[in-house]
Amino acid sequence: MQRRHPVLWTIEQGICSFSLVCLTLLPAAEALFRLCFHSRVPSSPGLIVHLLLSLGLLSGMITTTQKDHLSIGLIQYSNTEKNEPLKRLLATCSGLLSAFILTIFAWCSASFIKIYLSPWQIIGFIPDQVFALVMPIGYGVMAFRFARTAPLAEKKGTARILLPALAILLGTVCALPSIFKLIWGFDAPDLAYRISEAFATLAWYLKTPVLLFLILAALGGTPLFVVIGAAALILIQGSGGEIDVIANQIYTALTQNSFVAIPLFTLAGFFLSESKAGERLILSFRSLFGWLPGGIIIVAVCMCTFLTSFTGASGVTILALGGILYKALSENASYPPKFSIGLLTASGSIGILFPPSLPIILVGATTRTNTIHLFLGGIIPGLILVGGMILLGIIISVRTKIPLEPFRLKKAGSALKQSFLELLLPLLLIAGYFSWILSLVEIGAAAVVYVFVVEVLVFKDIHLKDVPRVFAKAVPIIGGILSILAVSQALSYYIVDTQGPERFARWIQGAITSKYLFLCILNIGLLLIGCLIDIFSAILIVLPLIFPLGEAYGIDPVHLGIIFLINLETGFLTPPVGMNLFLASYRFRTAFVDISWYVLPFLLIQLGVVFLVTYIPILSTYLTKLY
Repeated sequence: MQRRHPVLWTIEQGICSFSLVCLTLLPAAEALFRLCFHSRVPSSPGLIVHLLLSLGLLSGMITTTQKDHLSIGLIQYSNTEKNEPLKRLLATCSGLLSAFILTIFAWCSASFIKIYLSPWQIIGFIPDQVFALVMPIGYGVMAFRFARTAPLAEKKGTARILLPALAILLGTVCALPSIFKLIWGFDAPDLAYRISEAFATLAWYLKTPVLLFLILAALGGTPLFVVIGAAALILIQGSGGEIDVIANQIYTALTQNSFVAIPLFTLAGFFLSESKAGERLILSFRSLFGWLPGGIIIVAVCMCTFLTSFTGASGVTILALGGILYKALSENASYPPKFSIGLLTASGSIGILFPPSLPIILVGATTRTNTIHLFLGGIIPGLILVGGMILLGIIISVRTKIPLEPFRLKKAGSALKQSFLELLLPLLLIAGYFSWILSLVEIGAAAVVYVFVVEVLVFKDIHLKDVPRVFAKAVPIIGGILSILAVSQALSYYIVDTQGPERFARWIQGAITSKYLFLCILNIGLLLIGCLIDIFSAILIVLPLIFPLGEAYGIDPVHLGIIFLINLETGFLTPPVGMNLFLASYRFRTAFVDISWYVLPFLLIQLGVVFLVTYIPILSTYLTKLY
């Protein structure tokens, strides 16, 4: 972790926590005023989305400090000493590249504010330009922090200062077109325009080698949001576009109302994971299912599904619940360690098919498909996936003769009484959303308020003085997700603006005439994508390419969305670069190769469910027809 200034870190955490509190209270107040008084909170929609903008950049700064940005980094989870020099070299190169790219973003953002946010619009009582200032400040601070990478900072001599300064200087030079507009506006001298045209021509010729270099950089551990942003930058400039478009699209992404639910559900998930809710739920499920063969398996799968459906991040589930559930499986129930690790690794992502899944929300916003229909479409495939995992657990339990716990009604009743409020949460949220009483953002706010009241005020698992600690753990995850969503929007803009989806659809239709062959190739492609990039950027970048193809082949949008999600979550388990495999290796301190073998039986089950969901569309569309 980088050395941090305690005062600055406290200020940043305070502002992020304040933004999260306001993001919770404003939608909650909006819902209360609408339902009870048939009125609304003045300027709340604008304030909410601009608070999201502030949160996105400030949390990104904190994520940079804590080195929590999502990355592939094939070697980063290796603990062998012989790989340390290579890891340090890659970390230094990654930091310098990130500083270079984010310096360009900072200048682009400053130019965007001057040119495109004029005249001002008043949000509440604050001009939108004031909110937008967080963009150049945020990216500038992130560039500086990436430049001060720990491996380089430990070296002595001129390289310690010269290389970071050179990275920021080169970024400034490459941002000259934006700097010219920042100084002169659209009245820049002819020399400035000629320099801009020269940059665009150079970018055109360098597109292919730069994109290949970025792929290698991603595999070497460069944060994915930097790689995606750099790809958008070179493609937009190489096609003759203004690089300020990057800042424009980042601003557009982080002021979208549909994205507000992401930090809210993530925060609610962290309140659950940091409290003793997991222990109460485990006790309840064990008292209900412990008498069955594989009862503790049901507990583990249900718990992983429950938490992932709220956080939207399977890695959080593995890290938060891995220790508790591993102890319950291996120590208390005597399951083989390799089976326990494989099950927990594979179960980490199942929850993204169940409400209030953030990836489903994002698919709905990206494709403009009814989110409720997508929620309904994921239920049956999700249940089949859960059932498959549980069935394998039952088979293993019977073969290894795992001892059963006798069912005791009194014990079950007591356990359910203790966890009743947590079990009630998903039912209340689903009822509120499916009945159209609350919007998606209001559901997220209601989830945070409800979990806060239950875990802090009722059970008192989290003391009031410890609430900032929960925020501090949630903010880096939120920053990582929002950073990726912001730059993915820019790359998605380029893809759509160049009519990539339409041309890609025409090419595929000419090459593949069979719908079923197309679905087979789609599955293979999505599994590979799931290995390489996170689910949020895949939705914004890849889904716009695939969606027109689904329409061309007559595939129901809900069916296509569920195919997309279930393939990506299975890709998290697919060697050689499935992200959950790396996280499990880190969490359980087990070699990556061993994790890959442990997870293989569960991977085969998930691949079988992918096949069923792909070729039996009624599994995804049946419930939507009943709604």
